[in-house]
Amino acid sequence: MQRNRAMTTTRRDLGRLAVAAATTGLARPALAQAPREIKIGLVTPLSGAWAKSGELSRMGMEMAVDEVNQAGGIKSLGGARLRLVVGDCGDSPEKAKSAAQRLLSQEPDIVGGAGAYVSSFTLAVTEVTERAGVPWFTLSYADAITNRGFRYVYQTSPTAEAQAAAALPTLLQLAQTATGQKPTRLGIVMDNTASPVNFTRRLRESGARELGMTIVVDETFTPPLADAGPVMQRVRQARPEMLLLLPTAVPDIKLTLEKLNEIGLGKGRLPAINNGGPMGSPDLLRVVGKDMLEGVLFITATWGNKNTQALNEAFRARTGEAWITQDSLSNYAHVMILRDALEAAASIDRDKLNAAIKAMDSTEGAAKLFPGGRIKFDERGRREGAALVIAQWQNGVPVTVFPTDAAVAQPIWPRR
Repeated sequence: MQRNRAMTTTRRDLGRLAVAAATTGLARPALAQAPREIKIGLVTPLSGAWAKSGELSRMGMEMAVDEVNQAGGIKSLGGARLRLVVGDCGDSPEKAKSAAQRLLSQEPDIVGGAGAYVSSFTLAVTEVTERAGVPWFTLSYADAITNRGFRYVYQTSPTAEAQAAAALPTLLQLAQTATGQKPTRLGIVMDNTASPVNFTRRLRESGARELGMTIVVDETFTPPLADAGPVMQRVRQARPEMLLLLPTAVPDIKLTLEKLNEIGLGKGRLPAINNGGPMGSPDLLRVVGKDMLEGVLFITATWGNKNTQALNEAFRARTGEAWITQDSLSNYAHVMILRDALEAAASIDRDKLNAAIKAMDSTEGAAKLFPGGRIKFDERGRREGAALVIAQWQNGVPVTVFPTDAAVAQPIWPRR
């Protein structure tokens, strides 16, 4: 009896082991199998005042995703294809945060992403992506984005304060080289979003004074701007020799440029300098016209140059846009950085992907699309060697005029 009972137990145990072995045997290939699709996210304005910049950001990422897939996908993951999923962050930080929460809730398997263009939007979005442990890239400028001790946020642009520290001395040198004179009277007209606030902080505190400049007019508005008349009249009365014109939305840029022209200071008569890609938007050429844009300079994280001509032509052919902008170029590069990190990690695990990004140090591929020519991030997530680019509207086209090794034209500065 006991022997029969023991034999029954043995058979039962063997049966359990056989089932377990069979289940394990089926599970192993499933665990080892590479994913067929890898989702990456974009949160960007597709409605509201910044919608055009968001659309250009999406175009850049879509182009890069298609190129990666056409080239065979992520080879270390069996040729897995990338898929872009997009959230519209609208026109406020609150909407941007909600868009990020909604996107990650609907697509919980996103491995990495980029956005959200306006610095104040990016600050809100990256609170969400950081908590989720999603590696996230941004071209936004505000220093606060990478001053919070976050581990999963990467800033490919030079920060606003770094740009401010380098921009004014560079602009003064361009002016002196072109005219033999250095401007001494500075004007500021800006919106109150995070990037212009960061960009001008040090200038107001001591930077302008240290360079021998006096700020003679200083105006800040909340976008959208209803009427640029009063602001620009104060500019005319103050008579600056150089104007930092720092709206971040195309409609506000249009209004301020139109009013600058009305008061007789447009078309290059007063050097106007913007900080950011919107000043180079193809939309401005359509809505403002090349005469009003002539001579306007803008500081940006990256722009078309000698190294990006083939990419620029491919982008134009694909999208119908007149040229590739910072928004498209940076986000194209963000996808390529994610591609390289996925190849190195050979995994869709976010922590392994994040470790691969932190280990990067490359002067090839996406590195060639940025000034400084290097993809390496410091402990805060800032790209090492990130430097500013200055472009200028000349004959209806925004062209790179600084740095010299990337310039496609000489800067033009009006003589007093």
